[in-house]
Amino acid sequence: MTARKIAQTPEDMATLEETLSKSGLQFMQDMLAGKHAGPPIAGTLNYHPEKVEDGEVSFVGAPLFEHTNPMGTVHGGWYGTLLDSCMACAVMTKVPKGSVYTTLEYKISIIRSVPIGMQVRATGRVQHAGRSTGVAEGEIRGVEDGKLYATGTTTCIIMKMTKD
Repeated sequence: MTARKIAQTPEDMATLEETLSKSGLQFMQDMLAGKHAGPPIAGTLNYHPEKVEDGEVSFVGAPLFEHTNPMGTVHGGWYGTLLDSCMACAVMTKVPKGSVYTTLEYKISIIRSVPIGMQVRATGRVQHAGRSTGVAEGEIRGVEDGKLYATGTTTCIIMKMTKD
């Protein structure tokens, strides 16, 4: 079973030292196991990690009314954040101990609207992870219907942290 511990304050988050003390894969596996709290954005946007493997991460969630735009449909930022999360976290599974990463750019394509309250699975898969960059692709599919709702790609920078 997946732990759904979400950080409520900055003190709930893992410190940089804790993060750097393990590989990105181990850090993500610890988050999935509830040893580290997930980021507050996951609580705000109603999603949580479901699976963490080397080079692949999945989140499950459902958009809420609070995530709609003025037309009453799910805001594009919800899709973007969910895809950025799964793709970048997939890259994180390839980050070595003592390094960090951040998203440089990402692109999404929304194929069809996700209805409010519908459970979806966002899966990110690494296509390349080198010393300084990671590239991943992602997709959002309905949990029940298996339909494709959105796709994305990302490029992340991987940075070795050194003491000055």
